Amino acid sequence: MQRMHARTLAAFLFTDAEAITMGEIGERLGVSAGSVSGAVKGLLSVGLIERLPAPGSRREHYHMRDDAWPRLFSTQNTVVHAMLQAAETGIATTEPDDPAHLRLARMRDFYQFLLRELPDLLRRWEQEHSRP
Repeated sequence: MQRMHARTLAAFLFTDAEAITMGEIGERLGVSAGSVSGAVKGLLSVGLIERLPAPGSRREHYHMRDDAWPRLFSTQNTVVHAMLQAAETGIATTEPDDPAHLRLARMRDFYQFLLRELPDLLRRWEQEHSRP
């Protein structure tokens, strides 16, 4: 995670407020709201935060999602698929006795395993987390 993304995420994790604006994040971090903008967009795109309606306000308000962490793993599957495809491409371009081929095969096997296991793991998390 890039440094500003991590600092912005920390602002969401440690705030007592229901929602915060980019200006408030910038103020807490001692940076301009503009420098926070890319981090907020990044956190929105992976599902860690979301916009909240703020009637009467001209500023966008954001808050940390309650389901942020499982959602992150769900959206990160695109990264897993990209890594899997990279491994497959590398395997196809190397000889079976080449050490790179063996490393790439291990990489592919790991990501295939991860893709098989993640849905059940997330279901178990949800079941455990939803218990009273």
